[in-house]
Amino acid sequence: MVGAPGAGKGTQAALLAERLRIPHVASGDLFRDNIKRGTALGKKVKGYLETGALVPDSLTVQMIADRLGQPDAAEGAILDGFPRTRPQAEALDAMLAKAGGRVAAALYVDVPREALLRRLSGRWICTAAPDHVYHSVARPPKVAGVCDVDGAPLYQREDDKPATITARLELQLPPMYEVVDYYTERDVLSIVDGEQDVVEVTDTLLRAIAQPAR
Repeated sequence: MVGAPGAGKGTQAALLAERLRIPHVASGDLFRDNIKRGTALGKKVKGYLETGALVPDSLTVQMIADRLGQPDAAEGAILDGFPRTRPQAEALDAMLAKAGGRVAAALYVDVPREALLRRLSGRWICTAAPDHVYHSVARPPKVAGVCDVDGAPLYQREDDKPATITARLELQLPPMYEVVDYYTERDVLSIVDGEQDVVEVTDTLLRAIAQPAR
């Protein structure tokens, strides 16, 4: 799965995994699981995360290799959150080739930058109850700036503000486009309109998997 923050690729990855009956393998979940279980890889990853350093691609690829080697992934898996850069995509391909596998389809959930900004910067939270969450487009409050449940003012977290979101996208989109180019060059990329209804996106992705680009 390839897509920018806010494109909905995580949601779609989970839906595809359920429909196809194959595991949804998210790199962030792998990190947390290995750290929780105290595996050798988890201990190494924890050291990097605690110091704020980037986890080396080799460790992430090894975690993915171990996960794909489990019985439930014998028929494949949906990879979510990795690769994020061209070098990571190259490392993933090399790992899969050694195991006699390959990336059968790279699914790019395409959403325009302006729509991403609307999605990511639309969240508002109740000052009295943090679990009362609204979205200016998808789930607006009945009265702007006021919680429907308790009438408390709503606020926006710093990392949900447009300026912060714009800066985040400026950092994350260029390497993602390199991944898109990489899989385009290998004739396995399918581009799906992420502005469709969630069900329509899922159906389009399933058709792309059944008839991957070549």
